[in-house]
Amino acid sequence: MKTLIIGLITGILFGFLLQKGRVLRYDKQLGALRLQDMTIVKFMLSTVIVGMVGIHLLNDFGLVAFNIKGAVLGANIIGGLIFGIGWGMVGYCPGTSLGALGEGRWDALWGILGMLAGAGLYAEAYPAMKKTVLSWGDLGKITLADVTGIHPWVIIVVLALGALALFRWFEKKGL
Repeated sequence: MKTLIIGLITGILFGFLLQKGRVLRYDKQLGALRLQDMTIVKFMLSTVIVGMVGIHLLNDFGLVAFNIKGAVLGANIIGGLIFGIGWGMVGYCPGTSLGALGEGRWDALWGILGMLAGAGLYAEAYPAMKKTVLSWGDLGKITLADVTGIHPWVIIVVLALGALALFRWFEKKGL
């Protein structure tokens, strides 16, 4: 029960931040897809950097243990293409469609229905895909630190500095 309450609280907090960051707005979604407004890119990149720092700190203090999911190129490429096509068609990604519906934007309902239909189709197709698409290019449980041989904190610092430089460039360009 405690886990559910923590999940509910973090979900509400994330939804609040999505709303405050204005990433639930259709015009921001469209701007991101057209590479004319980097609000969503900045929001998500900030989320990735904060998450990366947070999870590594928790791991270093022994509060969590990594559970690395295997990298499967076939599944990632096809899944990414399906995700991108759906985002482009509807103008919302799964998280933002739920938030937009919460704000009263009924057009987001189409994205939610598509997401549910896609989940159902995936569940039905999973047995057939398990030995094909879901095994193509299986690289196993790897991390960037494993591949490069560089300590994770060096990678984190480099990526965080790179993100800050990118944010500054976006601001200079008015993106």
